[in-house]
Amino acid sequence: MIKHMVFDVGKVLVDFDWQGYFNMLNFSPQIYEKVAKATVLSELWNEFDRSKMSDEDILKGFLEKAPDCQEEIMRFWNNLGNSIKQYDYTKAWISSLQEKGYGIYLLSNYPRRLYSQSIEELDFVETVDGAVFSYEVQATKPEPEIYKALLRKYQLNPTECVFLDDNRNNIIAANQLGMATIHFHTKSQAEEELKSLGVE
Repeated sequence: MIKHMVFDVGKVLVDFDWQGYFNMLNFSPQIYEKVAKATVLSELWNEFDRSKMSDEDILKGFLEKAPDCQEEIMRFWNNLGNSIKQYDYTKAWISSLQEKGYGIYLLSNYPRRLYSQSIEELDFVETVDGAVFSYEVQATKPEPEIYKALLRKYQLNPTECVFLDDNRNNIIAANQLGMATIHFHTKSQAEEELKSLGVE
């Protein structure tokens, strides 16, 4: 029986629209591609999520990947929070599930710096029953450690949890730990799948 909902944050409860942010910064197509490959599309971004490396070292790594785009990378870096926008449905969805008696938890790959810069768009964090972000435990999905950190911290039985995430690899990892899972595409699709699990 499902008692708890575990939500990913990015692309589920908030939009991580880095492409729109790049467009807002008026990057030319060539600069856009270089900055993207040096930052959000680089292997360093996962380490940024993990936050085991210092922000200074992460930034140094980004700059080394595109030394001719230092100014543009710094503009992106200094205002990262502008890439995060809360979805219109987020708070109402969380509230409606809580009113039905479900525990609501968050499990997200999220860098420390981005969290601090997007705190206003994450105001729903204060309303949920618990949360674990990658920067807090220095582990990232789909690594088992981050899931176990959430289960341990809040003493959750995985067989009583359903995990919603837009990334298939993250879904597979949660399923291997005993959670029911939903590969998130849209809210309406997720709600239909929740119904099939007995969640109204």
